[in-house]
Amino acid sequence: MTMKKIKLSLLYLMGIAFVFNSCTSELDVTPEDDDIFRADDFYKQPGAYKQALAGVYGNLALTGTGGPGTSFLQGVDAGTSQYGRCLLYLQDLTTDEMVWSYENDPGTRELQRNIWSSENPILLGMFSRTMVQVALANEYLRQSTPSKLSSRNISSDEAAEIEVYRNEVRVLRAMAYYNMIDLFGKAPFITENDPVNFAGPEYNRAQLFEFVEDELNAVLPGLKPATTNEYGRVDQGVANMLLAKLYLNAEVYIGENMYTQCAEKCQEIISSGYTLNPNYLDNFKADNHTSPEMIFTLQSDGTYTQNYGPTTVMVNGQVGSLEVNGESFGVSAAAWSGAIRLRKQFSEKFSGSDFVNDDRNTIIIGERPIDITSIGNKDQGYILGKYSNISTTGVVGQNSTFVNTDFPLFRLADVYLMYAECALRGAGGTSMDTALGYVNDLRERANSGSAAANIVMGELTLDFLIDERARELHWEAHRRQDLIRFNKYTGGSYNWAWKGNAVNGISLPNYMKVFPIPVASRAANPNLTQNTGY
Repeated sequence: MTMKKIKLSLLYLMGIAFVFNSCTSELDVTPEDDDIFRADDFYKQPGAYKQALAGVYGNLALTGTGGPGTSFLQGVDAGTSQYGRCLLYLQDLTTDEMVWSYENDPGTRELQRNIWSSENPILLGMFSRTMVQVALANEYLRQSTPSKLSSRNISSDEAAEIEVYRNEVRVLRAMAYYNMIDLFGKAPFITENDPVNFAGPEYNRAQLFEFVEDELNAVLPGLKPATTNEYGRVDQGVANMLLAKLYLNAEVYIGENMYTQCAEKCQEIISSGYTLNPNYLDNFKADNHTSPEMIFTLQSDGTYTQNYGPTTVMVNGQVGSLEVNGESFGVSAAAWSGAIRLRKQFSEKFSGSDFVNDDRNTIIIGERPIDITSIGNKDQGYILGKYSNISTTGVVGQNSTFVNTDFPLFRLADVYLMYAECALRGAGGTSMDTALGYVNDLRERANSGSAAANIVMGELTLDFLIDERARELHWEAHRRQDLIRFNKYTGGSYNWAWKGNAVNGISLPNYMKVFPIPVASRAANPNLTQNTGY
């Protein structure tokens, strides 16, 4: 049994039922079912701790207890509070990679035009969903202490397994705080040692960075080795990936160069059993849980974990208004009829002979103009065909709206490019020959084993690498973070269509490298202060 096929909807309800009281005052979380177990009654049942563990994981996929259109966050609907969808919107919709056609959808217009405010509902959804992850993790840790296990007559063998679960939960909590570091630059800090309904003190980036780094290093020895856990669960590879990401962006987060530490983590991940999928596009199909490249994914299943998450949004959204090409992606023919299109600057990254046979180039041009002069005109701008609800063997997903395709949050190709970047930035212990080899491994994979598009050492520069990361990792929730790290997000050195609400793009002020703290979040916790500029 894998986490992909577990019926997380039921287990998720169980996980939520025990923490809603601890979240109510700060996050306005309420259960939609009065028939809930008391904690002691539940945890004394056989297998309860693994079921509750699935509930913690479930928060990454599901939004509510009544199906894909529900949310247990009051005042925040399902579409603006699904973890992966919010992450995609904040990291990619705010950049040169995509445009969302339906600007009446709450919050999207402001994000993609870079004119957001602290009242943006998607920002509230991300902030709230992420802090719910912290609350879920904290409650699981409270309920699984040695004294709790003893009082519930949990056997020593089961207690040993629960200790592994606890380490996984601590990684999930660390990932939540990593998201807060990256997106908001601060967060209320709450652990299992704090009382229920505790309004946590505000931690800044440096404080959160220290906590996440220490927490991940502390639990690493107690996690299962990389690639050995059930699919969809945390292992040492996931923890090392989070540390690598933390170190990669340390100059942004805390003003400290930690590329050497990042490279060390990359080497550890690369040597831990992951391999590139021979076919690039197999990483984005309905059975991508079988890909040897995946380090951690967000679960999606057309029957058991229906959600309006990132892959459902992208597969349906990439269907063109002119093309009506949904069936070729395994959804309804018209699907969402041109919901997502490509900005000109991203499309141009695949210009030239090197990318004619590149599997990563799934851009559909047809009779479309490359420029989007009117966001509401769904016939303008190229579209993409990267994600699919059809398996590698041609089997169409069982649902024509909710896809089976998992979202690749972390995969090996990213690690190859991270290592190359660290080498270019002078990280100790790295080899430029190795870095070049990793980049060309990805290019050969994208060209069916041909070296025709490989680069030479003189072409491996930071300017090349930021574009190559876009070509390899587009629509995988990395772009904003990458552009910030390369000093191309704010300012005017790199503009894209509709950046700053101008058709050809304008400069953004530096304070926009972090998002504002939502008004509702500050109202719920007076310890929180607003970010500069907002």
